[in-house]
Amino acid sequence: MTGYLLRRLLQLLPVVIVVSLVLFLLLRLMPGDPTTEILGQEATAEDRAALRAELGLDTPVTQQFADWITGIVTGDLGKSWLTTEPVGGMIGERLAATVELGIIALLMAVFIGIPAGVLAAVRRRTKTDAALNSLSVVALSAPHFYVAALLILVFGLWLRLLPPSGYVPFTEDPIANLEHIVLPAVTIGSTMVAVTMRQTRAALLATFSEDYIRTAEATGLSRRRIVLVYALRNAVVPVVTVLALQVGALMSATVVTETVFTVPGMGTLIVDSIFDRDLPVVQGAVLMVVVFVLLVNLLADIVYAWLDPRITY
Repeated sequence: MTGYLLRRLLQLLPVVIVVSLVLFLLLRLMPGDPTTEILGQEATAEDRAALRAELGLDTPVTQQFADWITGIVTGDLGKSWLTTEPVGGMIGERLAATVELGIIALLMAVFIGIPAGVLAAVRRRTKTDAALNSLSVVALSAPHFYVAALLILVFGLWLRLLPPSGYVPFTEDPIANLEHIVLPAVTIGSTMVAVTMRQTRAALLATFSEDYIRTAEATGLSRRRIVLVYALRNAVVPVVTVLALQVGALMSATVVTETVFTVPGMGTLIVDSIFDRDLPVVQGAVLMVVVFVLLVNLLADIVYAWLDPRITY
């Protein structure tokens, strides 16, 4: 396992480099001049030229990319063009809110999506199965911005049960933090719950047709034991794959959700930086997201071996 982990970590390096190159080039192709966003429309050509030289924008693109990669290797993500703050520090300040949202959404997928999928599979072709499938279709069809607006309208404005926007760090006030995080977490988690439920149902139904399940039934084992002990453990392996893939979708969903609920997380940091043409912040934040998604997929591979001893690396 140790050798496998080392090989996988080494394989991540070219992926990160290619993604960094594509990201860097795409940001450089964005229309507009960053110096205009920083200095304003009334700045003189001399002031803009001086700022471009200060930011290193007067050097060839290849040199700019090489400098950025060199900084990443040494742990320096650069500085914001607008505030001159270290990009790493800005990401660290915003990371807690996004991580909290992601953890709650994943917990919802595991503790709601998987049991719902088991229930739908066990009660296949019943009203319960139909109701759960219908709810999952609605959750998958509704865009995040629509779900967010609906939750704000119902629970924030009509019922006044939860704050419609804002964020309070957990370390400052745990109760207020939970009150503010519920609606955005449900917005993101609803889709993950639906995907997890449908995948769990499909995997279980496929497992029920296996020979070892029929053998377990023939020996007189209870239905509960067959489902929870024998079928579910094998069926959950593809579910782990789906959960790992959903992490990438989760990170994109936070961009919309955090913007709607004004949560100061990675999503709002990326959006604000794009509008401000603060390219070092965008590059650093997106790169962190890419690395996080790659590590989550590596963790999923490790979980496979733990769930199914037949899987070896």
